[in-house]
Amino acid sequence: MLTPGFLETKFNAAFAYDEYVGTGKPEHQKAWRDFHGTVALTDAQRALIAGFTRDMRVLVSSGTWCGDCVQQLPMLDHIERANPEKIRVRYLDRDSHIDLAERIKLCGGLRIPVAVFLNEDFDLISLFGDRTLARYRALAAGRLGAACPLPGAPVPPDEVAATLADWVDETERCQLICRLSTKLRERHGD
Repeated sequence: MLTPGFLETKFNAAFAYDEYVGTGKPEHQKAWRDFHGTVALTDAQRALIAGFTRDMRVLVSSGTWCGDCVQQLPMLDHIERANPEKIRVRYLDRDSHIDLAERIKLCGGLRIPVAVFLNEDFDLISLFGDRTLARYRALAAGRLGAACPLPGAPVPPDEVAATLADWVDETERCQLICRLSTKLRERHGD
């Protein structure tokens, strides 16, 4: 079960973005840094995220070696940086935290990345991963199969923007769930 206690323990054991990337091999760290530089929130996305008022936590099961992680998780870092007071993202290696990975399987598999969106009490809001809709559309347009993109493989700018929009949309959806939560509205008097 994904109980708040279990998720809080995992979140507290997880790494912030730069620390997590630093756990990878040098070539993987370079791929993460290079891709991070290709990501940019729009002014509208930055303003939207900056306006979030509820505390949210995002726990990510990942692998520094994983191409899909390289090509998506720097986006979460940009989202967190747009409102670090309200959004905190932490990263765990899937294989080192198999007890979490087993509980968040997608389609019966140990897929990554999987983001676990949580409210301020570590209650589950959403599981999101392993690829966004934009990523799946792009992959399906080019090929169908089990191959995973290599870390550092080029991603067209329009696909980066569409995938980033998917991550922003899911983050906003989770923020709205928190904003409209009866429990949290009563607690915060709004």
